Order: sequence, then C-alpha cells, then structure tokens
Amino acid sequence: MRAIILAAGRGSRMKHLTADLPKCLVKLRGKPLIEWQLKAIRAAGINDIAVVTGYKKELLASYKLTEFHNVRWFDTNMVASLACADEWLQSEPSIISYSDIFYETSALISLMDCPEPLAVTYDPNWLRSWEKRFSDPLMDAETFSINSSNQIIDIGNKPSTVEEVQGQYMGLLRLTPESWQQMVWVLSKLSKKKRNEISMTGILQKVIKKSKLSVTGISFEG
Repeated sequence: MRAIILAAGRGSRMKHLTADLPKCLVKLRGKPLIEWQLKAIRAAGINDIAVVTGYKKELLASYKLTEFHNVRWFDTNMVASLACADEWLQSEPSIISYSDIFYETSALISLMDCPEPLAVTYDPNWLRSWEKRFSDPLMDAETFSINSSNQIIDIGNKPSTVEEVQGQYMGLLRLTPESWQQMVWVLSKLSKKKRNEISMTGILQKVIKKSKLSVTGISFEG
C-alpha cells in the first residue's frame, strides 16, 4: 500500500495564508498540515509516500518524498494532479489524500481494510461542522447518498435540501489499479477541457453512473 498526497494547488480560498506557501504548509496547532498527515500515514504502516506538487513546490523538497509534479497546477483540478501519479496508481493500491485536511490514522486503516476496489471516507455528521462555517450549510455542500450496502449512489451535485446530503466526502480515498483504470476510461470519454476541470467528486459520480465499478462509502466520525 502506498499513499499519494495531492498538494499541487495554491488553495486560493485560504487567501493570505497561502500567499507564500502551498496550502499543505498552513499550520494547525503549530505544525504544518502535511506533517500531521505524514504522521498518520506512517502510523498506519505506510512508508512509501508521494506528493503531487505544483505551487511553490520547492518548499516541499525538505520532506524527501517521491515527487510527481503537475506543471499545469494553475489551470487544472485535483483529478489532473492525481493523473500525474499514474505510474504508482497502475502498480498497486494507493491511499489518496487531499493536502489541506486533517485526519486520524484510524481513517486510513478503515480504507486499507475495505476489500472493495474503490472506497472513500465520508463524514455523516457534516451538518454540525457546516452550520458553524456557513449561514446556509447548503452553500458549500454537495449531494451524497448511500444505500444499505454502503455503495454511494449520488455524489458531487448541488443539493436543494439537507435530506439529499447523508454525509460529505472527506478528501480521502483508496484506489486499486483496477479502479484507477476505470477512472482513466471515464476520463478518456471527456474533452480535454473537461478532463482538466473535473473535480474528484465529479469523477466519482461519473464512475458510478458510467462504469462497471461501484464506489464504497466508509462512514468516519473523527
């Protein structure tokens, strides 16, 4: 099992916090986010770790991780950054992590223990957090529906009601070479512009609707 941290973007929504550094170096409780992530990843027994760089990539060199560089970080999205690590994704299962999130080792282990080829963690208690951040919690939420077999049936669309949101994707998933190939197949059906712009939840929704693969949701209450 390997881990890939997607750290190419600037994180413009963080405004001045990322004026001079990539978003994974923003500090949480006195320590950069990426250091919290590396600690959790290594505690899960994963030592083969890569980072997809972009904005201010030189500031991540000291971590001595395997590097994949997204040369078009400024006008592509998360999925395009993930594709930069194609060599790893084709070879063995990998945990994929956004670089601007905090999580515990147990979240990683829950993904590693799942036997399905494509699994994501989600927060079923999302509303409590969103109500603290937004006057209207649906302003920044996406649809998320899951069936009794823990298969996600809808993700990444704009919800009209809270009932359409059974959880929120956390920015953590696990891919096998099989599921990555299904993603590549779905991407191949899109125009170059759409491939560059598609979000992670957007590609997951297309995998659900257009491929033979199901997406397993793992509830995690951190």
